[in-house]
Amino acid sequence: MKLIHLSDLHLGKRLCGFSLLDDQAYILDELLDLVREEAPDAVLIAGDIYDKPVPPAEAVALFDDFLVRLAACGAQVLLISGNHDSAERLAFGGRLMDARGVHVSPAYQGTLVPVTLDDPAGRVDIYLLPFLKPANVRRFFPDEAIESYTDAVRCALAHRQPGTGNRSVLVAHQFVTGAATCESEELSVGGLDQVDAQAFAGFDYVALGHLHGPQQVGTPAMRYSGTPLKYSFSEAAHQKSVPIVTLDAPGQAEIRLAPLTPRRDLLERAGSYDTLTSRAFYSTFDQNAYLHLTLTDAQEIPDAIGKLRTIYPNIMRLDYQHTAGAGCAALALGPQAERRTPIDLFDDFYQLQNDRPLSPEQRALLCGMIETIWEGQE
Repeated sequence: MKLIHLSDLHLGKRLCGFSLLDDQAYILDELLDLVREEAPDAVLIAGDIYDKPVPPAEAVALFDDFLVRLAACGAQVLLISGNHDSAERLAFGGRLMDARGVHVSPAYQGTLVPVTLDDPAGRVDIYLLPFLKPANVRRFFPDEAIESYTDAVRCALAHRQPGTGNRSVLVAHQFVTGAATCESEELSVGGLDQVDAQAFAGFDYVALGHLHGPQQVGTPAMRYSGTPLKYSFSEAAHQKSVPIVTLDAPGQAEIRLAPLTPRRDLLERAGSYDTLTSRAFYSTFDQNAYLHLTLTDAQEIPDAIGKLRTIYPNIMRLDYQHTAGAGCAALALGPQAERRTPIDLFDDFYQLQNDRPLSPEQRALLCGMIETIWEGQE
């Protein structure tokens, strides 16, 4: 049986104030082309369909169109809610969609019933486990000790309905201990939401969502597909991909990755203002990319982002990295500090940070400010 594993579409997401809806529509078309080419038996979508529990209308329309075209490809579609989704809203109409081969996990109600698919080798039971917190499970099993996220997942899986086949797949949306994280993820402080990988043991393949970097966890058969697009500049070096999973005999899962190419990439570049505005620099990368630029000039450039946007219209973020004075741990005041004037002390600090003394105009401005402060304290 051939499966395509997707997750974390985050439809409706904005990055640095930029709407990514057109980029998301583009990558969904690319995913549909891949499904048509691979002709899988099922497409698994492991949560975070939307970026918010109440998504914008445009995001809902985009996913509606994607589902219709995905179902028309002939594959069964199985999807769960993630921590960014509303499980109840996402499951609306789910029982009607079952007849079209689109299976949506309901909000957790104390049991998991598998969706069973057949192929020439037999049956495959696919369990859909939406994002769980301990409180979601504890209400159904008040007599069990459910304190952690690992406890919650173990309890939920222990009470799943037995399958009818000898191969099984789990679709889940949790943070597995040891996996690599990115800036764009919503994680609990201190790692309280982590789940031990052993809680997912016993499945032929575990299709995970929640973390945005594509990666395996523990074994090749337990994998995060990652996001189809880069949703933070911490992901700039990622190669986004789609796992294509072939299940043969029990315990045998062959996995290969199909790379994805976005409409616009995310790139990070650094240099002085003169460097960033030079023709030689301009020609070194794709001008359609979304950019995070870092200026290394010692002095700030007035309206730098406005000026740079005339050259690079897709700048998402601009930072400064002042290199002057870098590596200086602290200003050494010495035993004579109390005998020196505040303006002299500030001048020392300014030289330490900028490799030059205060100008006469700066000294005059600073003296005036100090006098004003002292007068206000009298």
